[in-house]
Amino acid sequence: MRFTTKATAAAAAFTAALSLTVLGGAASAATPAAKSAPVTCTSATTKVTVEQVSRPINHLLLKAKNTGTKTCYAYGAPLLRFDEGQAATGWLEASKPQAVVTLKPGQTAYAAIGTSSPEGTEGSQAHKMDVHFSNRAMNGSVGAPASAKLPQEGVYVDSSAFVTYWQTSASDALTW
Repeated sequence: MRFTTKATAAAAAFTAALSLTVLGGAASAATPAAKSAPVTCTSATTKVTVEQVSRPINHLLLKAKNTGTKTCYAYGAPLLRFDEGQAATGWLEASKPQAVVTLKPGQTAYAAIGTSSPEGTEGSQAHKMDVHFSNRAMNGSVGAPASAKLPQEGVYVDSSAFVTYWQTSASDALTW
């Protein structure tokens, strides 16, 4: 009986202390840390652009610049959809980096897009590309898609198209 009373009193004291922390000055000290905690990169906090490159052939360079005020994580690889495609472009597993790409405000992540190859079939000229950001579990996307402007004449994309995982440099992305 005595243990139960002490346990109840301890629980009440803990609850009161927790309430005071949340309502009092300690909460304001914790708030800046919470505000600076990294978030998942989304189209709302990044600017996405696409650039044609001369080498390797049949490649594009996708850039995602953190325009937000918080550090963000670019998980996995971008989920790409060309025009009204039925499925996302496949990820190149060999390009998986050792760590998640972390972008401080103003920093950029890079991914290479292989658009076609001699082995590819069922190709067509794409004029639009949507970019979705992967969630932490890399089994879906977060936020609304970003629209990436492709060259005016479009880009030939076939069944062999792929995208690399996010990389910290353009040269790392384009090695694939």
